[in-house]
Amino acid sequence: MKSALAALMLALPLAAQALPSFEDVRAAHRPSDLTLLDRHGVPLQTLRVDTTVRRLEWVSIVETSPALLRAIVLSEDKRFHEHSGVDWRAVAASAWGNLWNTRTRGASTLTMQLAGLIDDGLARPAGGRSVATKLGQAFTATQLERAWSKSQILEAYLNSVPLRGELVGVGAIAQTLFAKQASGLDDTEAAIIAALVRAPNAAPERVAQRACDVLKQQALSCDGLSVITQAALARRGGMPLGEQLAPHFARQVLDPAGAPRQTSTLDARVQRLAIAALRRQLAELSGRNVEDGAIVVLDNASGAPLAWVGANGATSAAAQVDGVLARRQPGSTLKPFVYELAFERRLLTPASLLDDSPAQIATAAGLYLPQNYDRDFKGWVSVRTALGASLNVPAVRTGAMLGPDALFARLNDFGLALAESGGYHGPALALGSADVTLLALTNAYRTLANRGLFSAPALRGEKQATQRVAEAAAVHLVTDILADNAARVRTFGFDSALATRGFAAVKTGTSKDLRDNWCIGFTERYSIGVWVGNASGAAMHEVSGVSGAAPIWRELVAALHAGQPSRAPARPAGLIAQRVVFEANREAPREELFLAGTEQVALRESAQLAPRSAFGIASPRDGSRFALDPDIPPQAQQIVFEGEPGTWVIDGKRLGRGSTLRWAPWPGRHELSLLDARGRVLQTVRFEVRGATLRSGG
Repeated sequence: MKSALAALMLALPLAAQALPSFEDVRAAHRPSDLTLLDRHGVPLQTLRVDTTVRRLEWVSIVETSPALLRAIVLSEDKRFHEHSGVDWRAVAASAWGNLWNTRTRGASTLTMQLAGLIDDGLARPAGGRSVATKLGQAFTATQLERAWSKSQILEAYLNSVPLRGELVGVGAIAQTLFAKQASGLDDTEAAIIAALVRAPNAAPERVAQRACDVLKQQALSCDGLSVITQAALARRGGMPLGEQLAPHFARQVLDPAGAPRQTSTLDARVQRLAIAALRRQLAELSGRNVEDGAIVVLDNASGAPLAWVGANGATSAAAQVDGVLARRQPGSTLKPFVYELAFERRLLTPASLLDDSPAQIATAAGLYLPQNYDRDFKGWVSVRTALGASLNVPAVRTGAMLGPDALFARLNDFGLALAESGGYHGPALALGSADVTLLALTNAYRTLANRGLFSAPALRGEKQATQRVAEAAAVHLVTDILADNAARVRTFGFDSALATRGFAAVKTGTSKDLRDNWCIGFTERYSIGVWVGNASGAAMHEVSGVSGAAPIWRELVAALHAGQPSRAPARPAGLIAQRVVFEANREAPREELFLAGTEQVALRESAQLAPRSAFGIASPRDGSRFALDPDIPPQAQQIVFEGEPGTWVIDGKRLGRGSTLRWAPWPGRHELSLLDARGRVLQTVRFEVRGATLRSGG
């Protein structure tokens, strides 16, 4: 006994010194679930970051139901508002063996219970508290009553008390058991929670009995209480709580060590629009083996996401997969970047004629035979028609002219982060054979919207560095075509899902075997990307870009610009408008845009850059490297230049004419150009020769 008293004498001063303030306890409260807010402070998502306990945000006493405050006091401490931490009347009326038993309503007050909750040394161990610990708890309670107000004590208790299972605090129990905020609890629900304080894991029948006692003390009826208790306690505590509108984005941006509520770049209105549009369209496609989709909306100016829908949780078998970040084949959505590079290098103009006819392109893996989506060929068409109508063969011919390495580098300049090399994909790269994410692809279109100025998406709203990756005038040519509804007519008709009230530049894409379906585009203010398909990789049934993803895209454009239609961008410097006429009326005469110095007036097949055989320089590829072996005869190491018929020029010197030419290599870096009959440069490639000097050639 003497040792216990000695320990108590030592503990009391320490307890007084270590007593935390109400503000300290509130600041130390760490929710297990964080809340993501939109840019206007509207809750979007609650995400659990601590799986050991379920504790939500601190609930102030003014946000707590008066019914719950009454029920807790009646159940645990009737004279709470009268005593000073220890209920001496209860002490006098209780036997010493029951005096400190918190399992019954004895002398253990709410303040004493709070002392055990905020001080680990005063917490109740499995074997019960010692006399010294109980006295220390009483002492701490009296100190709390002197330093804190009654409202602060009750508020801290309600936020710290363990309830059922992993649930701690009234916020978690209210949402888990009754799907309500603590402010909305009624008398019956409050009585059930009060009953759980003394017996957190008791059977539903026992909880209902104790809850009825609380109601009777208030002269309230217990009718239906048993059924309500059974239903409430049957709910699972591990289920998501709060809003569930942006789970995938929350995982990307929420800081687990940050504030309980964290603001994001998302807009709740746009997020809800995107979710609703996706669900409606997937319901329309339910009979075509389509169960997944994803949407991202970026602000053109800042790159901040306004909407991020990673999956449609209602029907998806892979709701946890973030479709915004998953890599898939983009199909024809890469074609604008192919033509933009060809415009920039002055190899093509929007009026240039390309041959849309069966083609056989030699690759390392064999012959590549590109086909159009409708299995039909259109003959000679302008680049405007080829891109607008999304014709495959002209795109492959243009990609072959550029070379896969140059195209690969340009796509990565736009932020697509392609994993494999250009040579790995070969001619199919122009048709979207490389895997990309919806976020990167949408941001690449945002780069088009910003006239070739690239900046990374600002997921947390941070300012990103910008760099020019494409010529503004060449980008405008592509934008003008993507916004031209007449250019799409031959494939999509006039009244397709791509037609909008105001300005919008848009492109659809479908990967091979109908696995992925895309619609990506931009307006004056927004870049919008939509993907539909199956996370499993299963093929859809007869779903194209215009019937799958495009309706969602158009619905979002209409909603975002309902008050103010999107306006077309101003024409940048370096462009000239010129009326053109096509031979044999292949296309109607029109006013066309040209980069200065590339104007054409009359368009004839014979004057174009795309004969039915080889197109541009077939070999060597841009960036090639050749190694010479001094032990092999020089004539056996000649480099063969192959391409369409023309004049070959290396390092400024003319070598000869034809579709094939042999050249005795010389170590160093070289520039090879192919000129057409008019002396115009069809294509230029650069390559390097390494090794010993060859003294004689063919």
